Amino acid sequence: MAIDKPRTASSTTRPTRSGRKKQADGRGAAAPTRERRRGKHETLRLRSFEPSFTVNDIQRSVQFYTNVLGFIVIEEMTDGALLQGVVVKAGVCTIGLSQDDWAKGRDRKKGVGVRIWCKTAQDIDAMAKRITAAGGRLADKPENQPWGVRSLSVKDPDGFLLTIYRKS
Repeated sequence: MAIDKPRTASSTTRPTRSGRKKQADGRGAAAPTRERRRGKHETLRLRSFEPSFTVNDIQRSVQFYTNVLGFIVIEEMTDGALLQGVVVKAGVCTIGLSQDDWAKGRDRKKGVGVRIWCKTAQDIDAMAKRITAAGGRLADKPENQPWGVRSLSVKDPDGFLLTIYRKS
């Protein structure tokens, strides 16, 4: 039976299988610890984003997202009679659409400064043709970007900008 010798100041590190030295507490000396990489507190780890847009006309927005872009409605919210919101889905991504209640005024601007980047494996040029054939207007025609993607942009009825891209 082997007896562990007590650690002294000269034995605070030991080699590992990778050849790196390990500190006495088991952390790799050459690599920062999770605590040091993340700071004092644990970082947020998300699995997806689900933006929600407040819209002026829920029916018009649902028509745009389903008929023009190709989303499907996966959930509807009503107040008993009127449609107040939906969740639409494309692939594994969802967007919520909510009817504005006008509590902040009817002149409330929407979509200003908002761009949602949407990654796809689909053909961007074919998508642009489908969007325009369905009555959508492109904010930016398909183009190659310097960072190695081909993209197009389209604004929804309330001015929210979606840029759909594919790696070149």
